[in-house]
Amino acid sequence: MTKTTVSAPVLGTRALNRATLERQLLLNRSELSAKAAVGHLLGLQAQNVKPPYHALAARLDAFAPEELSTLMADREVVRIVTMRSTIHTHTADDCLTLRPFVQPARDRELGNFRTGLQGVDLDRLAALAQALVETEPRTMKQLREALLAEWPDADPQALAIAARCRLPLVQVTPRGLWGRSGQVALTTAEHWLGRPAQEPPTPDAVVLRYLAAFGPASVKDMQTWAGLTRLREAFERLRPRLLTFRDENGVELFDLPDAPRPAEDTPAPPRFLPEFDNLLLSHADRTRVVPPEYWGRSWQGNQAHCTLLVDGFLAGVWRLRPDALVVEPFGRLTRAQRADVEKEGERMLGTLHPGTPYDIRFGTVVAT
Repeated sequence: MTKTTVSAPVLGTRALNRATLERQLLLNRSELSAKAAVGHLLGLQAQNVKPPYHALAARLDAFAPEELSTLMADREVVRIVTMRSTIHTHTADDCLTLRPFVQPARDRELGNFRTGLQGVDLDRLAALAQALVETEPRTMKQLREALLAEWPDADPQALAIAARCRLPLVQVTPRGLWGRSGQVALTTAEHWLGRPAQEPPTPDAVVLRYLAAFGPASVKDMQTWAGLTRLREAFERLRPRLLTFRDENGVELFDLPDAPRPAEDTPAPPRFLPEFDNLLLSHADRTRVVPPEYWGRSWQGNQAHCTLLVDGFLAGVWRLRPDALVVEPFGRLTRAQRADVEKEGERMLGTLHPGTPYDIRFGTVVAT
C-alpha cells in the first residue's frame, strides 16, 4: 500500500464513512433530478433491472420510478457494460465517453478467452457484429449463432463476449423500464443514441469526478472502481489541486478541496440499497462501509442480496416478498434503530410500490 507522510491528517473509518455517504447522496437525500444524480454518481450498477430504481429511491428526495423509466425510454440514459465489466445505467453522454475510457479493460478482458478465439479476426468480428445489431437489435443468442456461422470452430460464448468487449453494446428498451418486461436485445450505443462516440475523457477529468462521488479515496480505490490500472500518474498531476489525507493504516487518500467531509458523529439514517450498489464496490478498502465482521455476508455464491445500512454501515440484508418486506439484520438493532428502519422501509415501499400493501417483518440471517 502506498504510504504518505505522517504529517497528513488522518481520517478514521467513521469520518470516511460520512464523507462517502454525503458524496453518494445517502447521508441526506438530494433534490437532484434522476438524470443529474445518475451523472453525478458516474452511473448505477444495473446487473438486474430493478437496482437502479432502488438506488435512486434511497438517494433522492422526490424520486418516482417513472422518472428514470421515461429517461430510458427517451434514450437519455442507457444500460451498457462499463466499469468492472458490469452493466451500468449511464447518462447518454457518459455512455459515449466513459465506455471509451474503460475500453482498455475490455480489451484486456478478451485475453481470458484467447483459446476460444483462435483463428478469429477480431476486427472482422467487430464489423460483422456491428452490422448485425445495427440492422436490428439482437439477443446474445442470436449474435452468438450468427458469429458461429462465420467461425464454426470457435467457442460460441467467446465469440459473443468478444463482440461485447469490442463494441459499445447497449440494451434497448423495453428492457430496463419500470413495470415492463423484455429480453436483453443489443445494438451499438452510437446507433441507439443517434450520435457518434466521443473521445474518452482524460484520466485527470475522471479522477476529479470519481473523488466528487466516492472520495476521499486512494489511487487503488479508483482503480478498483474503474477496473483499470496505472492511474497514479493522473493523481500525481492533480496533486497540487487536491488535498491529501491518510487512513488509519497510513494509506494516502486524495480529495477535492471543497468537497464535503461531515463530522464523524453526523447522524446517518438507515437506507435500503439494491444488490451490487456501487457504494459497496467502488473502493479497494471497503471497511468505510462494510465492517470486517460482515465481510461476505451480503452475497452467497454468485447471488448478491439487497443491503441495509444502519448508522451508515452495512448492517443486514433485505428482500421483498409478495406480501412483505423482510429485513434480516446481522446483529441486534436497538428499539430506536428498528423504528427508524421500519420508517425507512415504509418510505421505500411508498416510493416504488405506492398503494400496494406490504408488512414489514424482521428475520434472522444465518451466519455464513
